[in-house]
Amino acid sequence: MTGHVFSKMLSANDVGTTGGHQAGILVPKGEKELLAILPQLDPEIKNPDAWLECVDDAEQALRFRFVYYNNKLHDENGTRNEFRVTHMTKWFRDNGARAGDEFMISLMPDEKRYSIRIVRPDLDDKSDEDGVRIRLSGWRRVH
Repeated sequence: MTGHVFSKMLSANDVGTTGGHQAGILVPKGEKELLAILPQLDPEIKNPDAWLECVDDAEQALRFRFVYYNNKLHDENGTRNEFRVTHMTKWFRDNGARAGDEFMISLMPDEKRYSIRIVRPDLDDKSDEDGVRIRLSGWRRVH
């Protein structure tokens, strides 16, 4: 992975193990650096979207949908105003993704495709002095 790399610890909802229906992983509006590498979506359009052309570690070409659910801006009783990446469940299942794994994404040098991967936590890492590991949730930029 090159350039700015962003990661998100996956939840059970993200990987589809809760049995519920979720419309993809959330990209909070406050994640400005992450949103800057994703396609710009016009808020004047109801639920605008764009396809993300992605390549995983196995060099498999994939397409995920980046969507701005914004019916709150367009419908009198609308409630949604959020960005999500959808169409990921099959890839998560095919790759054995579990809650606690990290999903990583970065814009490739061609600036047209995204490099993606799943990273499993190192359960044997006892590097913390007191043995307590702090797991960050949500998105973060990997330095």
